[in-house]
Amino acid sequence: MILELADIRIQPGKQAAFDAAIQKGVDTVIAKAKGFRGYKINKGIESPERYLLMIFWETLENHTVDFRGSPAFQDWRALVGPFFATPPAVEHFNLLSKSD
Repeated sequence: MILELADIRIQPGKQAAFDAAIQKGVDTVIAKAKGFRGYKINKGIESPERYLLMIFWETLENHTVDFRGSPAFQDWRALVGPFFATPPAVEHFNLLSKSD
């Protein structure tokens, strides 16, 4: 399983609207993507315009090829993109270990 970590910075004062948009985008667009296995969304406390979106994919290609190369990616960006202060920083990770 692959973890996609997106570090998202939004425009100040838009948190409530972005909260709804990101939830809708994950539930209605990303969750239907090939290889999607789950997600977590965390909001910053000290930095209220910062969000960490963690999406679990079956393979790296499910995100980088299947999802990003599909019309669904444009649907996702149409929902959340207008809130971005800067482009999200996105990286991928393999699981090394975990607790129970």
